[in-house]
Amino acid sequence: MQQGMASSADAELILKLYELRTETVMRQARAWVAGEFWPRSVDEFFEVLYDSGSERNAWLRQVVTYWEMAASLVLHGALSSELFVDCNSEPFFLLAKLAPILPQIHEKMPTYFSKTLQLVENSQTAAARFESAKRTVAARMAKQ
Repeated sequence: MQQGMASSADAELILKLYELRTETVMRQARAWVAGEFWPRSVDEFFEVLYDSGSERNAWLRQVVTYWEMAASLVLHGALSSELFVDCNSEPFFLLAKLAPILPQIHEKMPTYFSKTLQLVENSQTAAARFESAKRTVAARMAKQ
């Protein structure tokens, strides 16, 4: 992964990504996926994913594909990985929420959340953020 100082273009892109996150429907989708969607089994996950036309299905797809797109920008060198990781905890939090069931998801959908996972595998900073997110998720799950 690239290191060093981010460019002005990186800064512009990170600000654009932030702007996209503030769109009204995206905010609703992110609030639901981050705050209310806590699948405890792969069946609960697929119940939402296969519920075509539902708001929950649309929100899950919107949020995951948004973060996968952003991770792809990093993986293809369009955006500084260090800047991206410094500015975003949400993709690592969402990946941590799905981590216990991700192997089962991958049995049916091998590339699901694969770009964010690849970013974690390629970047020590992203891996550290993911590990921290897993501890946060475990603590929240224990309270539910």
